[in-house]
Amino acid sequence: MKLAVLTSGGDSAGMNAVVRAVVRAGILKGCETWIVREGYEGLVRGNVDADAPSAHNLATTLDVKVRDPSFINNLRFGDGSLLRDGTGDHPAGRTLKGRYIVRVGWDDVRGWFAEGGTLIGTARSQTFRTPEGRLTAAYNLIKEGIDALVVCGGDGSLTGADIFRAEWPTLVETLRSQDRITDEQVARHGHLKIVGLVGSIDNDMSLTDLTIGAPTALHRICEAIDNIHSTAISHSRAFVLEVMGRHCGWLSLMGGVSAGADFIFIPERPPKANPWEDEMCETIHRHRENGKRKTIVIVAEGAHDANLKPIRADYVKDVLTERLGLDTRVTTLGHIQRGGRPCAWDRIWPTLQGLDAVDALLEATPDTPSYMIGMRENRVYRVPLVEAVKMTKAVAEAIENQDFDKAMSLRDPEFRESLEGFFATSTLEKNPLLPPEKRIRVGIMHMGAPAGGMNAATRAAVRYCIRQGHKPLAISNGFRGLLDDSVHELSWLGVDNWTVRGGSELGTNRTLPDRDLGAVASKFQEHHIQALLMIGGFETFSSLLILEAGRKYYPAFHIPMVHIPATISNNVPMTEISLGSDTSLNALVDACDSIKQSASASRNRVFVVETQGGMCGYIATMGALAVGANIVYTPEIGINLDILREDVKLLKIRYGLDEKGKSEGRVVIRSEKASDIYTTEVITKIFKEEGGSLFDARLVSLGHTLQGGVPSPLDRAYGVRFALKSMAFIEKHHEQLRGKKFRERQASPESAAVITLQSSAIKWVPVIEMVEHGDIKNRRGKDPWWIGYKELVESLVARPQLL
Repeated sequence: MKLAVLTSGGDSAGMNAVVRAVVRAGILKGCETWIVREGYEGLVRGNVDADAPSAHNLATTLDVKVRDPSFINNLRFGDGSLLRDGTGDHPAGRTLKGRYIVRVGWDDVRGWFAEGGTLIGTARSQTFRTPEGRLTAAYNLIKEGIDALVVCGGDGSLTGADIFRAEWPTLVETLRSQDRITDEQVARHGHLKIVGLVGSIDNDMSLTDLTIGAPTALHRICEAIDNIHSTAISHSRAFVLEVMGRHCGWLSLMGGVSAGADFIFIPERPPKANPWEDEMCETIHRHRENGKRKTIVIVAEGAHDANLKPIRADYVKDVLTERLGLDTRVTTLGHIQRGGRPCAWDRIWPTLQGLDAVDALLEATPDTPSYMIGMRENRVYRVPLVEAVKMTKAVAEAIENQDFDKAMSLRDPEFRESLEGFFATSTLEKNPLLPPEKRIRVGIMHMGAPAGGMNAATRAAVRYCIRQGHKPLAISNGFRGLLDDSVHELSWLGVDNWTVRGGSELGTNRTLPDRDLGAVASKFQEHHIQALLMIGGFETFSSLLILEAGRKYYPAFHIPMVHIPATISNNVPMTEISLGSDTSLNALVDACDSIKQSASASRNRVFVVETQGGMCGYIATMGALAVGANIVYTPEIGINLDILREDVKLLKIRYGLDEKGKSEGRVVIRSEKASDIYTTEVITKIFKEEGGSLFDARLVSLGHTLQGGVPSPLDRAYGVRFALKSMAFIEKHHEQLRGKKFRERQASPESAAVITLQSSAIKWVPVIEMVEHGDIKNRRGKDPWWIGYKELVESLVARPQLL
């Protein structure tokens, strides 16, 4: 099979990862791989020959975009010589060859996925929208023998792909009637296989949780808001930020949730009040009365009121200035949101989607639909392309018809939950929502090592508690702090800036409650703790297990108890995501990108990078996939002499194949507990000795830098989501115990549970049921979902082909 990949519409981070994955997966599966430059426009132009009397009128002759110097630099004369000069004259009659459909090999896409934008170019082609343009595009594909196409773009690009496939038999018949193709070509190309991947920073495609580029755009937004916080507080200012999103408010919503905004405007749910200015001003005035010194309002570019009248950032600024007297500034982020290096998951997810796209093409038949490759939580899945496009358009139509309830219903459940979560954590109610008899004293504790997202989860839980009328009690420094009576009530304003703070504001340690379980029960009674929310890693899981077992002896533990997994190791059984793991992955990506630059500049150098993670290889494995590491060592598989011998052989072959002077630096990632004998230092020395004149080796230990500084937006968003789900769980189980005397309470086993993310759903698992799924000795889960990705990491650097 000959397959081609193109990127169309707007650019987004992660598109290069798609191209890299499609090309390498295609080659591994025996396909011939091509790229199409400049999107559908390149498909229409194809590989053309044009007589040009001079290079000066090159743009006119070939209708080439002057902004694309790479195209100019790749033009060749008929004799094969390169045209590098964009101004000089050349003899008439020489042929200029413009190539838009280009065959590529393994090393042509080396290192691509660390780059932002799309290296093969993108364009919005008006010509392809015409029947004549699609006929020409079909001819160009058939001429090159290409029978499968991967399209990465937005809903417009994917709509075009579906139309192209539907028209394909007619286009082939027309080309044959015009004698532009032969009967043999008709027989070979009677069916076009197409797969779509969604590249859009707006996250506006239905039937997928995240589109390619959206996580990185959210990173840019949160970075901007985090930087604005300090100047806003210093001057007691209000800032109005305009973010992208014409028909989808995902960026505005998630930016508001992740950065702790005061008010947001999104197309799907305009303010209910009429006029909306009253609702906004009342909300912000209440915040200011409570002592808040800064105000952040986020406006999606497609925001409007209930009558579809656009809401502009400048007008919001005027309202805040005139009605509340706030010193207000406007910041329009614009295309900053598209730029920069892709974040970790905008490398991992596009890679997994690109691999599945190739499989979908190989499995396609004339009777199967064109698929869109999407994501549902951590799983790649396929959905008929026409269904996804249809539902996406239905959202825009519902908004135009002012049917906002329908628009919200067509978004995925997480979108709706996030909106509810934003209101729950940003709204300061005049009076608590629950009557006194239903209010709870909730203890909140951090355990284990600090992890990004702990503070965001705590802030969300505290804000929800205050909104409902509960008492949020901070237990500082874990169970040791509880025994020392380090317990105090948290306030709405006191946790205001916690979303952006790394580490643990409550303090944390690894002390388990079994050292003096009776004293712990006594402190529960003394502080009248009616529910416990614990945020942490494997120690927290172990502590919850101890407390649940202690219910046999201590009535104080017959209360709802919840564990929110938070550990960079992501080693809590049964859950696919723990808070902090995304922050850690991004810290690893940032470090390795810098290391690879050094390695490439030095040439012929291998960096052996040691990561944290304990006895769990999650960070090492997923980090290796995100940075394009050549080799990864994990505790689950371990290291032996045979493995090291094969790895040395692999590196020698790779460096031996590199062109002289064009060798790339390479990275090997080793999890800290991968082996007690073959340490990072030992492996580095082996590589250095065996590399000889081919390559050198250096050691890098990232250590506690992987715990990260500022939490990633995804860790913040998950923190809010998990915290609010946990509070609902606590309220539900407290209601079952309410009214019962202290010594008569009998909490069910289900009331001591861990919140887990499994495939595409959040599930509550009683802690006693999790034991059988955990490797208690090695402090990790059994059969983790990511374990097979080690082989994937190595296949993408051609290990099967080279050894």
